[in-house]
Amino acid sequence: MNRQFTHIDCFAGPGGICTGLHAAGFNTLVAIEYIKSCCETYSANHPEVHVIHSDIRDVTEDQVLPYIPEDGVDLVTSGMPCETFSTAGNTSRSFYDDRQFLFREGIRIAKMTNAKMILFENVPAITSKKAHKDSPTLIVEILRKELEDAGYGNMIQVVLDATKFGVPQKRNRFFILATRFDDWWLSEPNQMCKPTTVGDALAGLPNVIPNSGIEGTEYVNVDNAYYALMRDDKFWKREGMGGERISNHMPMKHREYTLKRFALLGPGESLKTLFDRYQGEEREKLQKQRILPKKMFIKRNLRLKENEAAPTVTSHCLDEFVHPIHNRCLTVRECARLQSFPDSYNFVGGPYIVPHIDRTVQDKYEQIGDAVPPLLAYAWGLQIKELFKLNKYGI
Repeated sequence: MNRQFTHIDCFAGPGGICTGLHAAGFNTLVAIEYIKSCCETYSANHPEVHVIHSDIRDVTEDQVLPYIPEDGVDLVTSGMPCETFSTAGNTSRSFYDDRQFLFREGIRIAKMTNAKMILFENVPAITSKKAHKDSPTLIVEILRKELEDAGYGNMIQVVLDATKFGVPQKRNRFFILATRFDDWWLSEPNQMCKPTTVGDALAGLPNVIPNSGIEGTEYVNVDNAYYALMRDDKFWKREGMGGERISNHMPMKHREYTLKRFALLGPGESLKTLFDRYQGEEREKLQKQRILPKKMFIKRNLRLKENEAAPTVTSHCLDEFVHPIHNRCLTVRECARLQSFPDSYNFVGGPYIVPHIDRTVQDKYEQIGDAVPPLLAYAWGLQIKELFKLNKYGI
């Protein structure tokens, strides 16, 4: 199959979907992203893509169509922000605002570019979010209806577990794949069986010492398939984009009492475990020493298990995870490994850490946590190419 498949990336983030689709043989023509630091990372790693830094609602035909073939594109992907749907943030989920209707922009871009297929991605909780507080109508019902009205009535809906596609984290994601061809047969990607563990994900990366300021740049040679895949720029079609030295593997700065807290954690234990373990005067003593904070946060300081996949990597991954062996948080590169970004992917945009106050800025950890795992996007890319072949279109 020598045909070049074309793609437009809406709500593009730092480029997770593009990276996976590129490995599968897609040519991303245009990417649209609102966060400047994500655009900087995207452009640095995909210099061939026309990146539009804009609110997608303001994007016009003049900005997109000059880059699109006359007969349109094969695929538009649309992974709109998930905060308003996620049950991980009950406060965000209680909002009923225009964010939950941003799927309309993906449909608008697909119609504008005569896209043959659309792939929507979000958290599974989108399936239970109401359009309005007291409305019986669900957001996904409106999404499906507006897809039909736009000419994309042939669709499938599925929730996929990222661990089934080689991603070393327990990340479930909701997808709708739709096409404007009523007679096409559609199906989801084939799932793998063998899980990838946290130990696999971190293989070959040297330890870095907290507060040392010394970045880890030299690999530790290991015999590990995931390590080899993360360094295989031929597979990712990224030859010449990276080097032999590790990037984004800078140790964090931790206070002495934070390091003592980490030392109390066993595999799979978290801050909540410590609050359950230490009661009364013993807890008060640890709080006085600041080893334990005054307030307990459920999703904080989880020591990962080497022999299991990680929990879902989120935009708060810096605070949520502790290294499975060493008493420190994960580096940017280690979080990128958990998301299945190849090692040659350099997160150049934005600072290492910014407060979660200004939502127009994302640091490197937030960019990674909000991205679609490239290996999951790769599976979709292979499947969509196969669907073109099975439906005998342009092959």
